[in-house]
Amino acid sequence: MALLDLFGKKKKEFKATCQITKEPIEKGFGYLLTTAQVVTSKKYWDMVMTEPETMSYTLSHFKNQSTGTQMRSMIFEKYATIAKPWIVSDSIINYFEVDKSEARQKAKMWWESEGNYAPENIGPASQILEEPIYKRLKEYAILEAGRDRVKV
Repeated sequence: MALLDLFGKKKKEFKATCQITKEPIEKGFGYLLTTAQVVTSKKYWDMVMTEPETMSYTLSHFKNQSTGTQMRSMIFEKYATIAKPWIVSDSIINYFEVDKSEARQKAKMWWESEGNYAPENIGPASQILEEPIYKRLKEYAILEAGRDRVKV
């Protein structure tokens, strides 16, 4: 043990948690998605806009209060502008219409590089998606997401 102290500290083990559920992900597991893949999911936006932390903004929005709509817009921008890949868990992958085997393979490459691997089409969704698609997704996330889950 004294020899380890002389030559420096032991390298810290690389770990990850799902960027959506915050669950720990075991080394070599999970799925790697781009921000564009994440924000194209209506299921994802329905979930985000009805979480306990965001529900009050959603209720305000559907009661035609501009502050709720403004906050939902800020929430959208927060997630849609993430430039790095998303490592996600098995429990949330079905929210996304992606090739799971490809996303799993990319996650393995991400693990092997200790989080340095970046797939193609990485970056903020507005830079990757075509303008009409991005606009439609943004409108859904801000104006419609969660409507079926709330009673106003």
